[in-house]
Amino acid sequence: MTSGFTTATSPWFVRLRPTDHPARIFCFPFSGSGASAFSAWPAAIDDVEVCPVQFPGRESRMAEPHYGTYENLAAGLVEPLVPLLDRPFAFFGHCAGALPAFETVVRLAEQGLPLPDRLFVSGQPAPHEASRDRMLTMTESELRTELETFLRGRGIQPRPDMIDMGMAVLLRDHAAAGEYRRAEPVAVPCPIVVLHWRDDSDVSLDDLEGWRQYSDSVDIRVVDGGHYDFMNAPEELRELLTSWR
Repeated sequence: MTSGFTTATSPWFVRLRPTDHPARIFCFPFSGSGASAFSAWPAAIDDVEVCPVQFPGRESRMAEPHYGTYENLAAGLVEPLVPLLDRPFAFFGHCAGALPAFETVVRLAEQGLPLPDRLFVSGQPAPHEASRDRMLTMTESELRTELETFLRGRGIQPRPDMIDMGMAVLLRDHAAAGEYRRAEPVAVPCPIVVLHWRDDSDVSLDDLEGWRQYSDSVDIRVVDGGHYDFMNAPEELRELLTSWR
């Protein structure tokens, strides 16, 4: 796990400790990744406590069974999440991570639990249009190439053992993404901020319009950068992520 992080309270969350921030933001990683996707955020975002969510079956939870479906993932997250909802909070989900983030909001609302002040969804079509994800049409060979390209783009020379381990996670996550379907929109009682990355060649601005049916308050914002630039916590993104407090 990235230096500076420590698992606290529950294996579901990777947090810096100690913290006295007045608000929290829970971060949901994209397919094939884990909490370390947000390793640059705590140093860059000092106005809120950054709480990356660690899904089962990767990184510090590699020995645990995979979550199986987004519905299972959201259902399993609620109980460990509740003790941390003692102050204002937001959810951020990038790409496929936006879908379990949304499903978790649905379950919090169903159980009468505190809701996020904002749900940030980044580079991901709405749940009833999730099948638009181009990666769902890829073969295993194409997914391997995608993973290698991603790692090289992050300045990492992919070793075969690294790729094999990454593929083991990615294929299970990919299966969960392929199984997920919501036939019709379901509105949640919290504002949604939809982020489109200006240089994202995978997801267009039009692809994100479907989110307007998921809340009475939906704001679609265009930010500079490409699909994975959120990992660097650029200034424009930081301002959006802290403006809700």
